[in-house]
Amino acid sequence: MTNAFTAVEAAARAARAAAGSLAAAPAKTIDEALRGMARRLLVVQDAVLAANRADQAAAVESGMSGGLLDRLRLDGARLAAMADQLNILADVEPEPARRTIRDLGDGLVLQEWRRPVGVIGANYEARPNVTVDVASQLVKSQNGGVLRTGSAALASATALMDEVVAPALAEAGLDPAAIQLVRVRDRESAEALVAQPGLIPLVILRGSGDSTRALAERAALNGVRTLAHADGGGVLYVDAAADRDRAFALISAGLDRLGVCNRLNLLLVHESQWDSVVPDVVAALSARTPAIAASLPPHDHPLGYEWALDSAREATVTIAPVDGPLSAARLANDETSGLAAGIVTEDGAAAAEFLGAYAGTGAFWNATTRLLDGFKLLSVPETGINIDRVPGPRGPVTFRDLSLRQYAVLPADRLADLT
Repeated sequence: MTNAFTAVEAAARAARAAAGSLAAAPAKTIDEALRGMARRLLVVQDAVLAANRADQAAAVESGMSGGLLDRLRLDGARLAAMADQLNILADVEPEPARRTIRDLGDGLVLQEWRRPVGVIGANYEARPNVTVDVASQLVKSQNGGVLRTGSAALASATALMDEVVAPALAEAGLDPAAIQLVRVRDRESAEALVAQPGLIPLVILRGSGDSTRALAERAALNGVRTLAHADGGGVLYVDAAADRDRAFALISAGLDRLGVCNRLNLLLVHESQWDSVVPDVVAALSARTPAIAASLPPHDHPLGYEWALDSAREATVTIAPVDGPLSAARLANDETSGLAAGIVTEDGAAAAEFLGAYAGTGAFWNATTRLLDGFKLLSVPETGINIDRVPGPRGPVTFRDLSLRQYAVLPADRLADLT
């Protein structure tokens, strides 16, 4: 047994032993813990930012790209935004623990009960804010957790766990051991996280690329369920009836951050607009800071190639022609991850055709795909975005998705005994 496996197993056992503290807590106590995290983010920000500066310095020395460095960086404004999100989450009404479905006759009723999963794992990239995002969602859903972040953010994650999450749980009267952080840098710890179905039956895989797909495959072999997000990249289709100013504004909005999954990755332009629109788009992209390259036909890569995963060329957008909304939607379905696609048009029929054919996770009309984010879309932080094309949670995964459904058949005249 490796040190990584031992560390993950120990964390899982500790979280499991403490998870009952969250499961049995009233909603008021849970929300007190979340508000405590928000307060502590601001009180201990010097310690958190010092740890983050150490992470950034090591990342620069290792040659980390600009987009990834942006994801790693914390500052006072970002900590304040994290605190605001925690307070908003605390104000969200919890999902009802029980609801009556129907009367079964013979004095019986059917109820649906929501139950915590127990312990949920999470593996995510080197983004310190995600440590708090995931921890808060697990606490709100009354689940224990085992968190593993990319090694580049481990110092930041450790500070957030030790100075913010754990003390806030303890101050609210909850067991701080319910949320664990894996504190080894070994890549094997990610594999260990998806190899313990008896302790960690569900793992959130938040990241991009081959490594996340490999972890999802390993989890399936081990009997561990996953909510995985391996690929991303937003698609924007500029229709023949697009408002030019709106199109350029949405192109710009989709590129405010290059290292995130829902950024503009593939720009499709109606062939009738190609000669009038594309040269100006290319010029506008090159004038940005940093300058963004346009990959034009003939492409030497798949149309859905995800530039955010290419540290050497992340400042790139693929541009391709299409002959209409249906072609654009089909291309987005077949050639991209299916994360998000939007249409820019003033023609309602064109929008209906595109939206009716696009089967991806997020669909947008005259809006940026950057809105496919838990807080921007649903006003709560997310644990990640699930893009599976099967029934189940899809899109931003929040605390509402992290529970089990149980059917209870009960005497109708004894329900009051259960409150």
